[in-house]
Amino acid sequence: MTTNLDYAFPPIDEATEEGLLAIGGDLSRERLLSAYRQGIFPWYSEGQPILWWSPQPRTVLIPGKLKISRSLKKTLRNSGFRITMDEAFTEVIEACSRRSDDNEAIWITDDMRMAYCDLFQCGNAHSIEVWSEKELVGGLYGVALGRVFFGESMFSHQRDASKVALVGLDWQMQRKNFSLVDCQLPSKHLFSLGAENISRNYFMQILKDNIGVNAADNSWYCRMPVANLT
Repeated sequence: MTTNLDYAFPPIDEATEEGLLAIGGDLSRERLLSAYRQGIFPWYSEGQPILWWSPQPRTVLIPGKLKISRSLKKTLRNSGFRITMDEAFTEVIEACSRRSDDNEAIWITDDMRMAYCDLFQCGNAHSIEVWSEKELVGGLYGVALGRVFFGESMFSHQRDASKVALVGLDWQMQRKNFSLVDCQLPSKHLFSLGAENISRNYFMQILKDNIGVNAADNSWYCRMPVANLT
């Protein structure tokens, strides 16, 4: 019989300065969800053991505080993109796994793709898709628990497509009364869009207050022109 103790992690204040907390384990649905509830996420490369992280500070986005530049507003109005949600989760995670921008190592392994597709089938993971006619040109995916969305990765095959996906996520977060989007790790790109750093303790307090709270609307279905997001 599986018990909650099987998915216990070390106390998060035992993480290294870089945020590494634990090594090993598996990517079972139960362990992954337990990790997210404790403010922990997996991040490792092919050939490495599973590495579990809880960084200090934590990079987050507050729904409604996304910064939309003048050029991005123009893209939303004039690009002709359309947005969907939860229609192409497998395609989104596949595209994210092939990212090679900014010299970033590919870290979404086959096991990770399978694990998150399983979470999607169970209703815990979600995707935002951006389309140009019938071509998937951008998107993102992550895990939703209570009123917190844990962003995992995004991709873009056309200019601003991943930013448009983030606008769609922000729209959904506000519609569903979410309290936080966890971006996990800092980047100049995220900060330019309104992300901020908060302390790990404050992040954990937000999780405590929101993980067990149901969202206002459990349906993620959406299909519309991105111009409707403005």
